[in-house]
Amino acid sequence: MGLMTRPMKLFIITGSRAEYGILKNLIRELKKDKYFKTDVIVTGMHLSKEFGFTINEILKDKIKVEKKININLNSDKPYGISRSTGTGIIKFSKFFSQRRPDLIILLGDRFEILAACTAAYFHRIPVAHLHGGESTEGLIDEGIRHSITKMSHIHFVSTKKYKKKVIQLGESPKNVHLVGAIGIESIKKNKYLSKNFLEKKLKIKFSKKNILVTFHSVTLENNTSKTQFENLLFSLKKLKNTNIFFTKTNSDTFGRVINRLTDSFVKKNSNCFVFKSLGSQKYLSIVKFVDLVVGNSSSGIIEIPSFKIPTINIGDRQKGRVQASSTINCKPISKDITRSINKAYSPKFKKKLSNLNNPYDNGLTSLKIIKQLKKKNLSTLIKKKFYEI
Repeated sequence: MGLMTRPMKLFIITGSRAEYGILKNLIRELKKDKYFKTDVIVTGMHLSKEFGFTINEILKDKIKVEKKININLNSDKPYGISRSTGTGIIKFSKFFSQRRPDLIILLGDRFEILAACTAAYFHRIPVAHLHGGESTEGLIDEGIRHSITKMSHIHFVSTKKYKKKVIQLGESPKNVHLVGAIGIESIKKNKYLSKNFLEKKLKIKFSKKNILVTFHSVTLENNTSKTQFENLLFSLKKLKNTNIFFTKTNSDTFGRVINRLTDSFVKKNSNCFVFKSLGSQKYLSIVKFVDLVVGNSSSGIIEIPSFKIPTINIGDRQKGRVQASSTINCKPISKDITRSINKAYSPKFKKKLSNLNNPYDNGLTSLKIIKQLKKKNLSTLIKKKFYEI
């Protein structure tokens, strides 16, 4: 056990709907455990009306929000993202100077998480980071994720490959723990809603065939997101007897153009439905009733294989990630997207999914994280040595 003589004060920081859905079970398990005093700090898209003001989902789950840190997400241009990141560093730093935790827990690779991590680093607060070592070669998130890794002290990784990568970045193997993807735990513990309930609650209809689309901007490519998404819409428009459910994009660089194109497409096509934010329960419940997921989201790579349905992964946004055999990679051109959709519906491809194993599934991740946290002597973590292979 660690050397704490009182409850360990933890801050869990969340900035987006998807990230909160993944962290929810960990938050609940930590709050149940008297070894910890766990507070939830909310920032980013949770506090933006444009992105669904998803702090309400946290409150609906009866999870107390200890602090709201608004970083003003009113632009998705490079300057706007840089300004929001800077605002985040300033506001998190001020908060940490007033309320100092023993440890902060972060997930992923978004700019608001980078802001929180940078402020904690300057305040010499230990950081535990989830999902380090992963690759997304089409995104600025790639550099952000590795930067967070270097400013973090405890690492909870999702696959053996990513454990090796974090160690390759100079992190001590004794602080790099293979626990699996925490989003898989959300799938196992989710209370699924019925098809009838979803149709009434969300004012949608399921058809003979159903597809879920989650497409985000490709932030390391120069203005290609609009063209890629238009090519996807061209392929979707040709489908018959198919209802299509869109989730809107995050507050990434040039993300708003995708949202505008989605709104326009849905207005013109009665078989299409769009959601600003579904929340994890409704999102996972819809996945239960669709035939495949199309887009370029990490959820398609990490969580969707657990449903044993195909993922069509478009372009380079998720290039470099460990993938299950249910993933069909395709170029961001209409011809290839159409070919991939046809492949996903083919009896031959469907048959091979029955024995699918998700490479990100490593059991109950939250309990593994808690077990490791209890072993840590936090006072020894701040001074890190570069681990040479």
